Amino acid sequence: MAIALIILGAGMGTRMNSDQPKVLHPIAGAPMLVHAMKAGASLEPAKSVVVAGHGAAAVEKAALAYDPAAQVVIQSEQLGTAHAVAQAQPALDGFEGDALVLYGDTPFIRPETLAAMTAARLTHDIVVLGFEADDPGRYGRLIMQGDQLDRIVEFKDASDKERDINLCNSGVISAKSSVLFDLIDAVGNDNAAGEYYLTDIVGIARDRGLKATVVRCAEAETLGINSRAELSGAEALFQSNARAAAQADGVTLAAPDTVFFAHDTVIGRDTVIEPNVVFAPGVTVESGATIRAFSHLEGCHVSRGAVVGPYARLRPGAELSENVKVGNFVEIKNAQIAEGAKVNHLSYVGDATVGARSNLGAGTITCNYDGVFKHHTTIGEDAFIGSNTMLVAPVTVGDAAMTASGSVITRDVPGGDLAVARAKQENKQGFAVRLFEKLKSRKAKGS
Repeated sequence: MAIALIILGAGMGTRMNSDQPKVLHPIAGAPMLVHAMKAGASLEPAKSVVVAGHGAAAVEKAALAYDPAAQVVIQSEQLGTAHAVAQAQPALDGFEGDALVLYGDTPFIRPETLAAMTAARLTHDIVVLGFEADDPGRYGRLIMQGDQLDRIVEFKDASDKERDINLCNSGVISAKSSVLFDLIDAVGNDNAAGEYYLTDIVGIARDRGLKATVVRCAEAETLGINSRAELSGAEALFQSNARAAAQADGVTLAAPDTVFFAHDTVIGRDTVIEPNVVFAPGVTVESGATIRAFSHLEGCHVSRGAVVGPYARLRPGAELSENVKVGNFVEIKNAQIAEGAKVNHLSYVGDATVGARSNLGAGTITCNYDGVFKHHTTIGEDAFIGSNTMLVAPVTVGDAAMTASGSVITRDVPGGDLAVARAKQENKQGFAVRLFEKLKSRKAKGS
């Protein structure tokens, strides 16, 4: 059965106290909305519809960045969840498959849970995702009759007896698309909030003789984010799960609580990660690498056996081959470092290609930006770049070539050559002593 996702992301999120739409606040480097879209993507949906409202242009940009095929529709008035879902109807006109309603501020529903809902849809007209809450609080309650879901009661409208029930509604619902919109057409707003509740479709469906059931999940999966405090709690939950998963996959974390992963971080087994390492989005580290303390990695690839850090920064486009060494206070950006090459100290390598086994001395800088354009530096195999060399791009240093320490290289260096590009040293006999005496005398006179 084909599936269409309907992801609700129109709310302002007043409690966030932010100009940014609530669903765009990030967890592990990705907007909450993207986490919800990723969960739904596990079902290989035929269509994805995002319902936007507050900050619609920004929501649309984020949605399309993740899935260019997604459709974004607008809920111009916030009249309730049923009204929000109804905005997706034109986008799904003629669609014969199932519709699954997700929420852009509920980022942790597991693919396995959504798969269970899909399986339950084979025998029921409506499937609702529920959870047993330790503290049901103000959640809507799921009223069961045997194994069938009879209705959903919002907290504001629930009796005392119904409020004692701890089986709660997550808001996630699956049904045949045509059935879903037909039921929504029958929803009214005669309730305490004066809103059109999506949850009312269950009672309407039962009155029509349709079958509804509940798939249960852990309460943590249904965590909704409504405030900055809840956002930080969600980040902590994600990181805790990611660290545990990495360790289970054979990654050594010397101080797990100090390592932070992005939503898409990939780490191979037998990699060692030292304390205070941050992975921003887009990082892959192959097996057997070492990431030393206080390093920051983003948009890069680290191959087997490479060593990074401590205090290193890998920026987008950094590609480290096997057994590369990138040491302390080194920054690599949009550069390919070939097998066995070393950039060990206090260097910047940007917009560059470094050949196998080459060694870049301390203080090496590729001067890649002229104020308008970026330019490329090419360093061949087995080259030796002397300490404090400035490579003014575009420039090429050939295989087995060398630059003298302190050189400013502005022309290509042929393979096997030594380039010396610095002023001739002159020693002024006795000048240092005379200069210091003059300065001290001036200081004593207070001048």
